[in-house]
Amino acid sequence: MKTKIITVALLCLALTGCTVGPHYKRPTIDVPTAHRGVEDNVDKTQTASLADTKWWDLFQDQQLQQLIRTALAQNYDVRIAATRVLEAQAQLGITRANQFPTVSAGASALTQRNAASSVLPIATNGSAEQANLSAAWELDFWGKFRKSTEAARANLLASEWAKQQVISTLVSDVATAYFQLRELDLELEISQQALVSRRDSLKLTQLLADHGATSMLDVRQAEQLVYIAAEQVPDLQRRITQQENLLSTLLGNNPGAITRGLKLTEEPHAPQVPAGLPSALLDRRPDIRQVEEQLVAFNAQIGVAKAAYFPQITLTGDGGYSSPALTSLFAGPAGFFALGGSLAQPIFAGGRIRSGVKLSEAQKDEAVLVYRQTIQRAFQDVSDSLVAYSKDQEFRHQQELLTVAAQDAAHLSDIRYKGGAASYLEVLTNQTNYFTAELNLAQAQVNELNALVQLYRSLGGGWQQ
Repeated sequence: MKTKIITVALLCLALTGCTVGPHYKRPTIDVPTAHRGVEDNVDKTQTASLADTKWWDLFQDQQLQQLIRTALAQNYDVRIAATRVLEAQAQLGITRANQFPTVSAGASALTQRNAASSVLPIATNGSAEQANLSAAWELDFWGKFRKSTEAARANLLASEWAKQQVISTLVSDVATAYFQLRELDLELEISQQALVSRRDSLKLTQLLADHGATSMLDVRQAEQLVYIAAEQVPDLQRRITQQENLLSTLLGNNPGAITRGLKLTEEPHAPQVPAGLPSALLDRRPDIRQVEEQLVAFNAQIGVAKAAYFPQITLTGDGGYSSPALTSLFAGPAGFFALGGSLAQPIFAGGRIRSGVKLSEAQKDEAVLVYRQTIQRAFQDVSDSLVAYSKDQEFRHQQELLTVAAQDAAHLSDIRYKGGAASYLEVLTNQTNYFTAELNLAQAQVNELNALVQLYRSLGGGWQQ
């Protein structure tokens, strides 16, 4: 008897050794040798990348670092993504359990009294007690459960990469929002300084007009300069409050004030950053890794669908003790057992199995296309970011030169007006040009920083902890 049991066990182990369905192989991808947008004076074969830098090393503003840490701990998108990882872990456990036998135990007790009748003139009492242990095991001969487990494991990894993508996005969003806030602070500072200076100039012009040294036209033009600066202040204050509210939401807080760190012009950033090799994106970017794991899951589901063509083999066993008296339940000839097996082979299902296989194959083909599309868009994202960072630097440099020239023109026109060589219209024009140039320079500076953030994210940085 023991020999038969051992033989059956060995047979079961042998039956679980094969699977149907394709093994996963990464699709071929047309990968460029270098990113478009890398400057000519940069080595295009270097493997180092900006994405290898930890976010706390890239963003050296300590206040910004604190904001990012708070966001990573409290942001609802990150917490939701973490919960989805736990859901995927639980689903993997449920799916993997199908590979193993199910064992259950039970016990019952029955006491019965039969009333007297014409057949049995004497009332009778009876009792029965039973304890049993039963097991059932569907053999995974065709790999249905193993393929399902493979798919569930891939979905778990996809959810983990989705979480990393949320983290990368959050880091870049917080940095971008913070830099934008500091840019608005700078614009407000420029506007308030211009407002103070222009009010002083208006007072002087009004005094000259009162003594007949100038006309009311000059006064009205001086007022225009004041109002141009004054109208900016409340609008910037509104935008600053709204930007603080946005940052507070990213941090997982209710709307509130945001503590500042370095000024916008003090934020460090390198003039050139390494982009690395395009092929590295396939393993570095979380969104690419996520869709690849989804592809692995769809590939495994083909095996699950094909396994439905083959027989379903199930082993069952039941054993225990049964006795009319509890005291003799585990004594004497009270034991019983039963062993059995069943085989069910699909014969006709109206095309359901074939359609299921076709469905899983089509889903896998779609996942391949999504995977390739995601990679292609990643290459575009990196190229766009490289060009943006390079050209934003050039634009900021030209804007600096323009601002210096506008400042000098405003200063010279003021001297010419006070010396009687120019009208106040010339002062108005040059002061307005200088004010606009200062605001545009602030915008150019934040555009350069935000381009760096976008490049960091597009290269796959920001999620490493």
